[in-house]
Formats: sequence, structure tokens, C-alpha cells
Amino acid sequence: MDRADLAALQTFVTIADQGSLRAAARVLGVNPPAVSHQLKAFETRLGTPLFLRTTRALTLTDAGRAVYDGSAHLLNTVEETLEAVRDVRRARAGRLRITLPFRAWQLIIAPRIDAFQAAYPRIELDLTIDEALVDLAAHGFHAGIRLGDYLQDTHVAVGLSESEPGAYVASPQYLERNGVPATPRDLLDHDCIRHRRSTSRRMAEWRFMTSEGEFAVEPHGRLIFNDLRTVVAAARQGLGIGWSLKRGVQAQLESGSLVQVLETFTPTRPGFCLYYPRSVRQLGLLRAFIEHFRLH
Repeated sequence: MDRADLAALQTFVTIADQGSLRAAARVLGVNPPAVSHQLKAFETRLGTPLFLRTTRALTLTDAGRAVYDGSAHLLNTVEETLEAVRDVRRARAGRLRITLPFRAWQLIIAPRIDAFQAAYPRIELDLTIDEALVDLAAHGFHAGIRLGDYLQDTHVAVGLSESEPGAYVASPQYLERNGVPATPRDLLDHDCIRHRRSTSRRMAEWRFMTSEGEFAVEPHGRLIFNDLRTVVAAARQGLGIGWSLKRGVQAQLESGSLVQVLETFTPTRPGFCLYYPRSVRQLGLLRAFIEHFRLH
């Protein structure tokens, strides 16, 4: 299809939507004779009329209906794509409010924040570090970032990372005193540093994988925190075994201040996703953020 046919197709669809040449001309910002000329030239190239013309109305022919049904949604898709690009180009200034857990900041945002600020120097990122799932609209957030298994179908979700391996970790000193667990059952003889979920207030289960499938257990221990960073800090202090996303503690594992245990039993978690209500999907600031940080 050349440019003339694409322009003529847009004119044809506009005529069909508006019901007359004059109304289509107003929408397209041209005079009615120009619309009529373009339509006639298009029909000539196709070799068939697209409208039945009367003094009162235009009616699609069978050929016209086939062209309309096959092309109107494509033109709408093209227009939505172009509008999305315009939104991003217009995203030059403003404040974008996002709720996210610390690990999402550490692993997803922090490594690329310099490049984002260089590309959009007048966009303010207002980031609230919080592990709880909050009502975005009620708290004034445009979007949130969470692991994929926390999300609900009521939001649009965009992937920001691949699946995230978990890790059960402890300090070398703790393991020297208490031994290294060989199976999840051995945790009955260990101090497990537990995490209380901020949203549900429930204790987070520890999940494991075996040849028979995945299962969950509720660990026992004398320390409970509502913040996973503190769980890791307590593990480094030698107070027990804790859980974290593996990438979040990679530096400590490499330095030897933490040791991973039960690695062959530890499942992965879905990756981080940006989620937002459908009502803000056209916000230029949000589109700029997505295009910069999304998983490609």
C-alpha cells in the first residue's frame, strides 16, 4: 500500500464513520470537494464503488463494508500507537508517584535512574518505599511495582524483570554454631527469621520445591519483622536463617557475609511488574517511565 492509498483509506473510514462527505471534511480539516475527489480516485484504483449515493445518505456497498470491517480497527491501532508516541514526547515535566518495595528500587530502578533523569530532566519521580499492596487511587499513586504473583487482574501490568530466584541465607557464624540444613525438614532445628506481610498482617510462608512439586511451610523462630531488609540484616548478624530475593543479597553472598542454604529446594518468584489502573494508561509521564524501565 502506498501513501495515497493509506490517506484514501483514512478518508474512506472517516466518511463511513461520519455518514457524509461534508461531515468527514470537517473532521479531516479539508473542503468537501477534496474528500469527494479522493474517494472517487480510491474507488477507481480498487475498481469498485464503496458507497451507494443518494441525495439523503451514503450507504456502504458490500465491497465498502468489507474494506471498512478489515481496516477500521487497524487504523485505530495505528492512531493509538502514534498517540502513545506523542504522549511520551509530551512527557517533559511533571510528577509521577509510584509505590514500590525496596528490592524493586535496588534491582530495577536504581541501576537505570541516572539515564532516566538525563532523558527526562523535568520529570519528578515521587517514590514511596512500601511492601504493602495499597489502593493506588485512594493514596494518590499513578502506579506501583510488585512481584508478579502479588498482582490482581484489575490492573494493567508491564514486566520489568525476569523471574527472580529466592534465597534462604544465614551468616557463616550461625551455620558453624547450628549446622547447615540439608533439607527443609531440618529447619525445625533452626531459628528462622520470619516476615509478617504488611498488607494481610499474616506471616509469610516459606516455599520449597521437591521432585513431587512445590509446598509451603510456616517456619518457627524468635524474630519477626515487617521489613525484608531487616530480615537480611538480622541474618547477617547471626541471629538465624532468613529469606530474600537472591539478587538482593548477591553482594553479601559474594563477600561471604551470607551463605545460601537449601538452594536446590528454593523456587523462583515471578519477576517485578509495574501495574496501574486502565484509567491512567495514556498518561505521558507513565509511558515515558515504562519505555525506559520495561523488560525488553
